[in-house]
Parts: sequence; C-alpha cells; structure tokens
Amino acid sequence: MSEMITADLVDLDLSADTREAAARALAERMLARGRVTDLDGFLADVAAREARMPTGLDGGIGIPHCRSAHVTEPTLAFGRSTAGIDFGAADGPADLIFLIAAPAGGDEAHLTILSSLARQLMDAEFTSALRAVTDAGAAAALIRGEEGAEGGAADAAGAEAGVPDARPGVAHAEAGGEAGAEVGADAGGGSDAGAGADGAARPFRIVAVTSCPTGIAHTYMAAESLENAGREAGVEVVVETQGSAGFTRLDPAVIAAADGVILAHDVPVREKERFAGKPTVDTGVKAGISRPAELIAEVREKAARGEATAPAAGTPVDRAGAPGEGYGTRLRTWLMSGVSYMVPFVAAGGLLIALGFAIGGYTVNKAPSVMDHFVWTEADSWGALLFQIGGVAFGFLVPVLAGYIAYGMADRPGLVPGFVGGAIALTVNAGFLGGLAAGLLAGGVVMAIGRAPIPAALRGIMPVVVIPLVSSAVVGFLMFVVIGKPIASAQKGMTDWLNGLGGANAVLLGALLGLMMCFDLGGPVNKVAYAFATAGIAVADPSDSAMKIMAAVMAAGMVPPLAMALATTVRGGLFTRTERENGKAAWVLGISFISEGAIPFAAADPLRVIPSSMLGGAVTGALSMAFGATLRAPHGGIFVVPLIGNPFLYLVALAAGVCVSAASVIVLKGLRRQGAQDAEGGPETSGASAAVPKESVTA
Repeated sequence: MSEMITADLVDLDLSADTREAAARALAERMLARGRVTDLDGFLADVAAREARMPTGLDGGIGIPHCRSAHVTEPTLAFGRSTAGIDFGAADGPADLIFLIAAPAGGDEAHLTILSSLARQLMDAEFTSALRAVTDAGAAAALIRGEEGAEGGAADAAGAEAGVPDARPGVAHAEAGGEAGAEVGADAGGGSDAGAGADGAARPFRIVAVTSCPTGIAHTYMAAESLENAGREAGVEVVVETQGSAGFTRLDPAVIAAADGVILAHDVPVREKERFAGKPTVDTGVKAGISRPAELIAEVREKAARGEATAPAAGTPVDRAGAPGEGYGTRLRTWLMSGVSYMVPFVAAGGLLIALGFAIGGYTVNKAPSVMDHFVWTEADSWGALLFQIGGVAFGFLVPVLAGYIAYGMADRPGLVPGFVGGAIALTVNAGFLGGLAAGLLAGGVVMAIGRAPIPAALRGIMPVVVIPLVSSAVVGFLMFVVIGKPIASAQKGMTDWLNGLGGANAVLLGALLGLMMCFDLGGPVNKVAYAFATAGIAVADPSDSAMKIMAAVMAAGMVPPLAMALATTVRGGLFTRTERENGKAAWVLGISFISEGAIPFAAADPLRVIPSSMLGGAVTGALSMAFGATLRAPHGGIFVVPLIGNPFLYLVALAAGVCVSAASVIVLKGLRRQGAQDAEGGPETSGASAAVPKESVTA
C-alpha cells in the first residue's frame, strides 16, 4: 500500500463541486506522478464506470474507480471536500472521495490491498479519523494502515465516531437486528429453525456472493456491510467475493448448511448453480452496501415461508436489480451472446472447408463420403475429409447462434429450445435470420414459463422435464407453422438480391461493410457485418457474391491494427511509448484478422483513431468488391491469401486502406500537437516522456 498512496496524492481541501471535477483534480495528481499516462483517456474510463452505476455510498463517501489501459500501476488518491460532492448516494453528497485507479491487467496482490481499503470504508472509526486529520502525510499513513498513524486524528474524531452520518451501514445493521428478531419471533425463523439434532439452538446461516463490474470496491464493501449487519442481527453470514483478484469458492459444506442465500451482484455470479434450491434474495451489489439488514430480513422471511427459489432460473440480464439497462441494451447483449459462441464454429468450419478446396480442388464438394471412399495416399481424399469435417462444423452455426441467444436470455433452460429452434430454421431453409428469430423466441418462452406460478411439487422437475418439453414444443410449432416460411422467403429474397449485385451497388455495399467492421473494432456493429458475411458462405456451394462479401469484410477488418502499426512506425513521436509498443504487436494482430488489436489506440484517442479506421476500412471494402476478390474462408487474415480469388488486387485494396487510415490518423494527431503548441506559445518539450502528459492534458 505504501507505493499506492503518498502525501502528494492527498488533497484535504478539495475545491471541486462536481464528480467530474473531483475526479479530474485527483487524476491530475496521479498524472504528475506518472501513475496515469493519458489524463483524458483515463477520465473517460472513470466516467464510463460512473455511468454504469453511481459510486456514492451512504455516509458521505464517493469511490470513483475503474480499470484502465492508461494506468501504469495500482494507485489511490484521496480528497476531502468541505462543501460535499454529489456521487449519487441516497443520503446526499460525499465529503470523502477516493479515486481508485487499477491497470487493465492489475496484479492480484495490489487488487487485494484495494479490497481491504473498501472494507475499511465500512468502519466508522476509520472514516471519522479521515474527517479529522489535518496533515496530508498523516492521512496517507492512515489509509495505508500504518500503526500509530491515527495519532491525534483518531482522538479528535472520537466524539464524531458516534454520529450516525459518519457510520455508513451501522444504522441499517441496528435496524436489521430488530427486524431479524421480529422475524425469528413471529415466523419461527432464526434459532428455532436452526436447531441441531441435539436440540441446541444455532444462529440462522446465510451464504452470500458479492460482485461488481470492475470487482475493485463495491464487491468488498457489500461483503463487509453484509457481515456487519449479520453480526448485529445475530445471523451467521459467510460471503464469497467474486472480485478482480479472483475468488475462493465457499466450502460446499457451508453452502449445504446455509438456511438462505443473498446474491448481491451486477455481473453474472460464477457457478451459480451451487446455490439452487435455497431461499434466495437476488439483487444489485449496491443494495448489499446500503440496505444489508433488509436483505437479511428478507431472506429470513422467505425461509420462514418455505420458499425454495432456484437462482439459476434468471440471469443478470433479465433481473430487476440490473441498473440502467433498457430493452435495447439487453437485446444487444442477447444477440452478442449467440454471435460470440457461433464465431469459433465459423472459424474452425470455414477454414477446414477452405483447406479442403485448396487440397482437393473446387470439385471437392462433389466428392463421395469419406466413410465410403478414402485413400490414405491421395490428396483428393484428404481434401474431401477436411471439407466434410468443416461442413459438419458449419452445420452447427445456426443452432449454436439460436441456442446461445436463448441462453443469454434465460440461462441454461434456454439451451434446449434454442438449439431445437435453430435446427428447425435450417430444416425450413430460414437460415441465419431464422436462427435469430428462433433464439429470441426460445428465450422469451422460457422466461415466460419461469414467471408462471409453479406448485412446490413440480419445482424439482421443472428444469429437467417441464421447461425443455413445453418450450421446445412451443418454439417448434411457431418455427414450423407460423414464422418459418415467411423468414425463409425473406432469406431467399436477400440471397437473390446479393447475387444480383454488381458495379456501383457492389462497391457501395463493400464500403458500408468496411465502415461497420472498423466502427467498434470487434463490438456489436463489427460482429453484425462479420455474421452477415459468414452466413453467406455457410453453405456447401456459396455464391460468387457471398464470397466477394466475405473477402471485403475480412480485408476491412485487418485495416485498423495494421494502420495503427504503420502510423506508430512512420511517426512514432505522435504516440506514447506504450502505444509504440502496442504498435509492434498490432502488426501480427492485423495480419491475423484480429481487429481488436487497434482497441488500445481507439480507447486512448477515439475521436481521431475511429474515424481514420473507418475511412480506411471503407476504401478497402469498396476496392475489394470493385476488384472482384473472393474468399471461401471466414478467418485467417493474410495466411489464407492462397485461397483468395484475385489475390494481388486483394492485397492492393488492403494496402490502400491501411495507407489511407494511417495517413488520416497521422494528420489528425499532428493537428492536435500543433494546436497544443499554439496554445502554449512555443514548441513542446522534446522527448517521449515529456510529451506524454502534455498530449494527454490537451487531447
């Protein structure tokens, strides 16, 4: 901890009046010490985390925090505000602000120390001492937990320690003790419900899981808050924290002996099925911090009523506790779930089919089954073998897409109807569009069944018999009888339209697909374009238009990382040292068709990198279509050039897009640097290390 916070990372007179200004003031202290390389990039990451869920806590505490590629080492800055700053807490502004910065690959030891700080914030004596301390060095020592650091500060804060506002969580815990006693007395919970075989009373036992999106602060604060509230209520609470430093699984015997479960999380609970069949409260992580006693009372009431809920029946995407997620966000999450599981099948199957054509020739798709005819010494037999294995892998594309869309919506119960619906989509020739519809239908049907009142006697067989049976029958009926044929007609119409494309229309389509591939570098828009292309070649004999689209999409997807690699080589002075190192890796990622290789550059400077990448991607996609390049393989980058039709012109299209994108980003970054020089009235300090803070501040 001594390296994480020092006196110059403490501001006891923080003058900021907004959360954004407070974060900037504290981040500038980190920048001055070299802990942050790009101020605006880091603050953008902090703002994105804050937008996901406010970081204010009851008791006057704000904990803005994030993991960021712009952080060199785990760092903590502390500010104390006299006026108070609104961080979204229910009880009003915060006067104690902790800015926690962790690198994107933060090491486990430091993250564990940060988790201990999060737990300290639940200690009233600790926060009272911070309010009373008058020296920045003493405040830093207090946060580091050094012996005797409190000194006079702790004594001066003694009178304040009993003030309710300075004791976040304690008032709730005291109320929880009274509520717990009432539940135990009125409903027979607590010690009576927990009597052992010898008749001796034992406390009510709860196991809990806490987790938050970054796994740094809220995870551990919720754990400490639940444990404190449990002690006040006379309840045994054992918490599993699923944070950034990993997690240690609760002992199965502890789970088996538990009388109830609390899941306070904003990301999926890992191995959630361990808690099935117990009274369960499923909520957001912030509820675990702000109202732990209510959660404990609620789970005791459920146990008293004999409610044995199954946590696996819902997902964090669907549950009401998920903060700020609209239907559009959830729909995108569901679709991305299906696409992400489908892509490995696309890559494996598509490359095997492409290799089959390369070895066995373009008539390999007419070869007999290798079960009937296979000669070990003939290349044609090996080509046919690879082609047929790839064809089998490709046959899973639509069922896997549909199955995992349903899985994203309804967890495991959605898999069976999703796969069944996807297989029916293939049967009725509804293709890729049918798979999307089948997955959404399956997930919706399972979610509807899960909301229906179920007799206690049937709960045990619901996930194994009832849900798969009913949902598969409903989805099958809808796909075969109601929507399958219209979707198949739409699929055929789209295929015919693609086959008829030529000239200017084909070039425009190539430019559009290139823009999509480079817009979010592996995100949803990129995946839509990629899935559109791979769906066209996911047949034994793809059309010429489909292969042209696949070639344009893969070429455009290679542009962003290659362009950033070229730009860092040609004008390294415009980039930070870290970016120049990333540029070396981007060469390999780019030629391997891994668009994500450009993400570090886009995250640091999105307004210049993303438009430049899109411009180059549009040029490459349009030229690839104009040149008539074709591709049977859905992946492989430069390594499948021998399988490309018109390979020389294909490489020309790729090179043109890379050069356009690299030139664009160099010009835009050069204009930024010139603007910084003009604003400062003179040339920038030479040297990469001196340039980094200036570029960061003026970006």
